[in-house]
Amino acid sequence: MVLLSPMSNNPLKRLAGETAVYGLGTIIPRLLNYLLVPFYTYLVFNQNEYGQITELYSYIAFLVVFLTFGLETAYFRYANQSSNPQKIFNTGFQFILLAALTFIVLIWVFLDPLSTAMGYAAHPEYIMMLVFIVAIDAITALPFAWLRFHRKAKTFSAIRVASVVINISSNILLLVVFPKVLAPDTSHYFPYYLTTNVGLVFVSNLIASLATLLMVAPVLKAFTFNKDGVLLKKLLQYSLPVLVIGLAGMINEVADKILMKYLLPNPATAESQLGIYGANYKLAILMMLFIQMFRYAFEPFFFAEEKKRNSKIVYARVMNWFVAFVWLIFLGVTLNIDLFKYFVGPHFRAGLVIVPIILAAKLFLGIFYNLSVWYKLTNKTLYGAVIALLGASITIGLNIVLIPKYGYIGAAWANFACYFSMMVISYFWGRKIYPVPYNVGKVLIYSALAVFIYFAAGMISLNNTAATIAINTLLILFFVGFVLITEKRRWFV
Repeated sequence: MVLLSPMSNNPLKRLAGETAVYGLGTIIPRLLNYLLVPFYTYLVFNQNEYGQITELYSYIAFLVVFLTFGLETAYFRYANQSSNPQKIFNTGFQFILLAALTFIVLIWVFLDPLSTAMGYAAHPEYIMMLVFIVAIDAITALPFAWLRFHRKAKTFSAIRVASVVINISSNILLLVVFPKVLAPDTSHYFPYYLTTNVGLVFVSNLIASLATLLMVAPVLKAFTFNKDGVLLKKLLQYSLPVLVIGLAGMINEVADKILMKYLLPNPATAESQLGIYGANYKLAILMMLFIQMFRYAFEPFFFAEEKKRNSKIVYARVMNWFVAFVWLIFLGVTLNIDLFKYFVGPHFRAGLVIVPIILAAKLFLGIFYNLSVWYKLTNKTLYGAVIALLGASITIGLNIVLIPKYGYIGAAWANFACYFSMMVISYFWGRKIYPVPYNVGKVLIYSALAVFIYFAAGMISLNNTAATIAINTLLILFFVGFVLITEKRRWFV
């Protein structure tokens, strides 16, 4: 095995450092945003109202992916190869900008029938605000990619944090401070007479999105329109399969939340069940946070490492550490669920049973992202799209089968089955096209040990909370110690 000098140019250390910096722009905003869950579930909304928010935010997540067209990944691919990366940015950004403006106009024209079809005929303003949020978030996506490409992680993180602080502050001001403290009679104030408390959540988000657009505006100073159709075609040929992957990924992520109210046998309780599911789904936040911040750092990292002699060995070492860390997060949350449950209101805790299932599902998704180097580096993004579409088919099919019988527990298992299948398919397909020497034995050992600890902790029944926490902490430390001892001799690739 090739050894690298334990200096600051160690690619693993650089990736870890960049992941940590991006983490500031991912973990802090997400954790701050996560504080809205207890705020909503304890103080503001009942289960039905939170179900509406869960559903509508699922549409936002899906549509933002659609309107960015996978051009973030295409930008990284070709900006690294171009002598004029700004031209790559300009071409991609102008396409997203025109698409976002077209999207706003189309929804505006068909707002009434669309609102009725979605079950929000009484509140079309929800849909219109959703549309503006989606459009603005899509427009800011490539400027954020520009910051990542130019390794301006601190600026990236600062903007992300500021955006979420604005969103949370707006929520608190609009939902609590103004109506309950400053002016109890808000019926004649804008925007209160236009919408409900649910709508005010989207007003807050829209304010934050507009602020984000202003904060990334300096990136656009060098932007100019161009008519390079050949370049745009080249970008889209690479990005459209990535778009399919992204859309399929969002189907996997949000289809359960969109379909649930239509598939549950009792329509009267459907939104309530969706609210419970959505609140407990958020308890997987630490896993999702780490995966997201890792992706921000890993994507530009593996493109930059591609031509280096030891690149595949580095990718394999990254996988070892990634798997160990996500299992650590799994254990940290599941073995301390009696503490994490207080992040959701008492009326939502019936859904705690889904938390281990969702955590494991996200773990598989993170490994799938790690494995994605094979189709992105070989420009075979179409193959990645095929895997994602297979996953989406599994998601939709299992949701249709399981939700009517098992409710939100069935939705959680559909999520699990989808991401597990995608991970396995990607691994075996990638071995044939771009073989990376992953240490499968070590990955399986870490996984088996984590699963054993999870079930062993579940079998220990103590009436003393402090003793339970102490034992579970020792089990987690045992896992950490095992990983560190196992990796110690190969800290440097």
